[in-house]
Amino acid sequence: MRHGPGVRRIVRIMTGMDRPRRLRRTPALRRLVAETTLEPRHLVLPMFVADGLDEAREIGSMPGVYQHSMDSLRKAAVEAVTAGVGGLMLFGVPRPEDKDPTGSLASDPQGILNRGLRALADEVGDATVVMADTCLDEFTDHGHCGVLAADGSVDNDATLERYIAMSLAQAEAGADLLGTSGMMDGQVGAIRAGLDAAGRVDTAILAYAAKYASAFYGPFREAVASSLQGDRRTYQQDPANRREAARELDLDLEEGADIVMVKPAMSYLDILREVADRSTVPVAAYQISGEYSMITAAAQNGWIDRRGAILESLMGIRRAGADIVLTYWATEAAHWLSS
Repeated sequence: MRHGPGVRRIVRIMTGMDRPRRLRRTPALRRLVAETTLEPRHLVLPMFVADGLDEAREIGSMPGVYQHSMDSLRKAAVEAVTAGVGGLMLFGVPRPEDKDPTGSLASDPQGILNRGLRALADEVGDATVVMADTCLDEFTDHGHCGVLAADGSVDNDATLERYIAMSLAQAEAGADLLGTSGMMDGQVGAIRAGLDAAGRVDTAILAYAAKYASAFYGPFREAVASSLQGDRRTYQQDPANRREAARELDLDLEEGADIVMVKPAMSYLDILREVADRSTVPVAAYQISGEYSMITAAAQNGWIDRRGAILESLMGIRRAGADIVLTYWATEAAHWLSS
């Protein structure tokens, strides 16, 4: 008598031939056969340093995340490095009156971001990777990631000149890795050429290869006191597009990217997997502000287990192919993982 697949499956279970649960029975067994690991070294902490602050100021839409003063920045950096995080990504928040159309403070050695980078390099530079956000949006009075043309559009090539100046200032301030987040065409190649011409051949580039025009950036706008009116859809990627990410990745690799990034992370795990399969360099993913705030709000309402959801979300990003995960929970998660 022939048996259907369902019956054969039951027979195999009953005879002990198919029992995957054997390897889930104890914590030691699960640890032994885990396919993906999550360690403190995989995590990077994004940080905000704001001009004019005497102490840290909590960001309302991101409970537990702060705009730092220079002193609190140093203290938080030491805590993160002691916990074992792999790196620190710094964003600068200038005073509103210091913003201008070209974001001139971004390349000023005395600008808030460059001062913050020097503080991190002096405090923890030998023990971690100091990363800089190499983008103009925090520094422009219009809030866009580049210089505007007469018609109000973002001038790609004029922006590249500003990025080169900004990258040189950041390298001089002590940044090990520059995060090219503006999504201008040719930005990696332009910055690489500018760094090399200035003798900064050892300064590495973290290319935001696939950065999407996401609705989940909202809390970040508060974090950096963004002046943006409108949106960035003319230069960030359309959430509907998948093949475009592969094209952007190939261009960034050709231009000399040392690491590539997918942003956001959790809504783009399919893109992250494809980038990881295709990339010849390490791959990062950014668990962005909206992702942080959603989990935080759900946990505060008692709807989900906070620690479990955080670690599961980070593991999912790692499982999808990220070698490096930027997350606002980096320090806290590192403590958990080390305990």
